[in-house]
Amino acid sequence: MKRLIFFGLLLLSAGSAHAQRVYDVVIYGGTSAGVAAAVQVRRMGHSVVVIEPSAHLGGLTSGGLGWTDSGNKSVIGGISREYYRKIKAHYDDPAAWEYGDPDSYPQYRPDQDAMWAFEPKVAEQLFEEMIAEYTIPVFRNERLNRTDGIEMQEGRITRITMESGRQFSGRMFMDATYEGDLMALAGVTFAVGREPNAQYGEALNGVQKLMNFNQHLFVRPVEAYVVPGDPASGIVARLHGDDPGEDGQGDHRIQAYCFRMCMSRVPENRVPFPKPEGYDEAQYELLFRNFEAGDMRLPLKIDMMPNGKTDTNNYGAFSTDNIGMNYDYPEADYARREEIIREHEIYQKGLMWTLANHPRVPREIRDKMAVWGLAADEFTDNGNWPHQLYIREARRMVSDYVVTELDCRRIRIVEDSVGLGSYNMDSHNVQRYVTPAGLAQNEGDIQESPGGAYLISYRSIVPRKGETENLLVPVCVSASHIAYGSIRMEPVFMILGQSAATAAILALDSEIGVQDVDYALLRSRLLEDGQVLDLPDAPPSDKTIMTATLAGHVVDNVDAELAGVWLPSTATAYYADAFYLHDNNDGKGQKSVRFEAELAVGEYEVRVAYSAHSNRATNVPVTIVHAEGETTVLVNQRQAPVHDKLFASVGTFRFDGGQAAVVVIGTAGTDGYVIADAVQFLPLAAPEVETTMLSLSQASAGSGSKQEG
Repeated sequence: MKRLIFFGLLLLSAGSAHAQRVYDVVIYGGTSAGVAAAVQVRRMGHSVVVIEPSAHLGGLTSGGLGWTDSGNKSVIGGISREYYRKIKAHYDDPAAWEYGDPDSYPQYRPDQDAMWAFEPKVAEQLFEEMIAEYTIPVFRNERLNRTDGIEMQEGRITRITMESGRQFSGRMFMDATYEGDLMALAGVTFAVGREPNAQYGEALNGVQKLMNFNQHLFVRPVEAYVVPGDPASGIVARLHGDDPGEDGQGDHRIQAYCFRMCMSRVPENRVPFPKPEGYDEAQYELLFRNFEAGDMRLPLKIDMMPNGKTDTNNYGAFSTDNIGMNYDYPEADYARREEIIREHEIYQKGLMWTLANHPRVPREIRDKMAVWGLAADEFTDNGNWPHQLYIREARRMVSDYVVTELDCRRIRIVEDSVGLGSYNMDSHNVQRYVTPAGLAQNEGDIQESPGGAYLISYRSIVPRKGETENLLVPVCVSASHIAYGSIRMEPVFMILGQSAATAAILALDSEIGVQDVDYALLRSRLLEDGQVLDLPDAPPSDKTIMTATLAGHVVDNVDAELAGVWLPSTATAYYADAFYLHDNNDGKGQKSVRFEAELAVGEYEVRVAYSAHSNRATNVPVTIVHAEGETTVLVNQRQAPVHDKLFASVGTFRFDGGQAAVVVIGTAGTDGYVIADAVQFLPLAAPEVETTMLSLSQASAGSGSKQEG
């Protein structure tokens, strides 16, 4: 009866003074995910409308991101793969190569079914063709009224209103925007910023001053003060003087945005980089100082597209990423967002003009820039500038399942997959701060491979149980900051858009909330429609020992309590599950890792896991708290472990079950890198467990040559 009343109210609304059609699915956001979702709704025989706040379809896919970040391409299926097959079919036509030659373009491979690099105008054209093929109505330049533009009844959205006053009624709704405005207006729980590592048992979230990669750092000393060495003179532009935070600590900051420019090196198809109105050379003082310090890297990542064009991305210490200038964006009103977008445009146009023209830029850099300009046949309604700012992250839903680093590394494997991710856990820099030495430095850039594909839970694209029942969110998914850095790839957004649309129709047909969809039915239909839902057969990593396969009780470092800053690594085999931790060979005596387990009464052999290397400590203190008291054993981590390629025994101890079994790996007095990976408790019961002890005093070099922890 509740559902009958609901649908009756919808029909009554459609017959009111603002009479309009009641769509089966209303999609807010014409991103790649929104288009894929709309196509799937039509294929399932239902009505759909797409509402796009801008004039263009496709989001970043048609907005300059032509160098597709795809990871493992074999796990891209369904409409997403169909789209990239359409790209390939387009370039199979010789007429597509106006300024180029397919034989000399390595990303065009005639024997492959899909193509992953393309021109923006081609990407948008194909989205438009998909929309036309399925006669999907699209309303452009319609922004949600974010004050009171939503009507809800009994936990369901019934109608949304745009700033123009136009209204859209529906039975199911989808937020396919990068910002999550509809999700927020519906009262769905969300997060902005970086969670602390401790919140979800991660290692790569939060502040990461020690984890940054050199390619996006200041690698030469660059003075942060207007008058070098004089803090009283003030800080140069595009730096902040606030406390950057402690490693692993959460904050409000988000990774930097930029425009993915389409440049051209074809003389007849390029226009000079414009000097923007409002240009201020002081904004580029750090760029000048970085060159003057000797960093002669061209600060651009240039990936070639067909016809002599590019997808141009951030690279180096001072580049297209407008670090620290977007913190307001996720929750800002439209006016403030427009200010932020305009500031990003002035900054990046000014950067390009500066690199090409300014006398303080070294001649060799200006010479490299001389062959480039903006592509004259791209973004022709916007001065050849991309129409979409790269919103790398904004709001992220918090649902009943939050995808985290543990999912990306396959420590957790869900049973309700609606698609796979596989790209790096990729966060661009989040802040640029002043170091204690008075130098400029970037923070937040993480590029960590998950080691293979991973599953994305259905629960991560629907709100919590008890929140909005007829809304799906395939872009601002429920994920931690660092996990979102991997999920946020355009092929994955299309995958999740299709899966969300399928779930919406199943919920609609059964007159249930999206949280109650029968996963078996959803899985069956997704597989029927070509989605990939299962992990590839290949093992995730030949360096990994999965703790689930080991005997006894194993506690991994993600479940341990850390004191001080420990850094994750996968550089040296072998390691338990996703990574091992190391102490960076500093802060000796101030760092420790505490492993704790609830065990039944009995005798247990205790083993500790580490990856051996010649730079490890020979005297790592391992303290075991047991029924008879405490025992400390020194472990030589240069000697290769003898159990399962990973574990060394530290002795046999009795635990009485009345208190937790505790093992603490310390760093006091150690003479090298200390590794903390996992602890294994093996009960001494028939069949008898082998208890061969590692010689704790012998020092022999482990394998491998990389000199880090």
